[in-house]
Amino acid sequence: MVNVGRHPRTGFDLRRQGNHPAAADFVDRMKLQHEETQSALKKAQDDMRRYADRGRGEAVKYKEGDKVLLATRDLQIQGRPTRKLREKFIGPYTVKKIISPNAVELDFPRSIRIHPVVNVSRIVMYREQVEGQGSKPAPAVEIEGEQEWEVEKILNAKWFRGKKRYLVRWKGYTAEADSWEPEENLANAKELITEFH
Repeated sequence: MVNVGRHPRTGFDLRRQGNHPAAADFVDRMKLQHEETQSALKKAQDDMRRYADRGRGEAVKYKEGDKVLLATRDLQIQGRPTRKLREKFIGPYTVKKIISPNAVELDFPRSIRIHPVVNVSRIVMYREQVEGQGSKPAPAVEIEGEQEWEVEKILNAKWFRGKKRYLVRWKGYTAEADSWEPEENLANAKELITEFH
């Protein structure tokens, strides 16, 4: 019973109550051993739960309409050569429906081909940047007597009046400062242009 958690099957049934003192002593010892084993198992479970819960915080409760970011660690994202160069999270996306405490349905645009139901371990709450908070924009660098700002990332490209233009994210600035720049203005960002293509 102690080893497997159930009574073993026997080929015969002994239902008569015996009066042999050694048998009664054996039954008492087995009952005591069983109680001690159950007590030790309960203590081990409590210890494991206490150690496991030590690093856990309160679970975030999501509700419909919340904005969240989706972790990219399990996604196949095109356009990035390695996992370490891509963003850790993408979004924000709106929580469309709560499926269970562990799963939510997100409202993805049609361009994203991901199953809309995701586990809550793959999302984090999106926090809007408060005006006045955050990092200061990077100052302009002077190169050959002219002020120049550092390019963080090339976001897009297009042809305009026979010239190639790039949508540029400036280092230290938000998306509001993104601008379309002709290729000749990006002479010091050739590596980023090559990485984009």
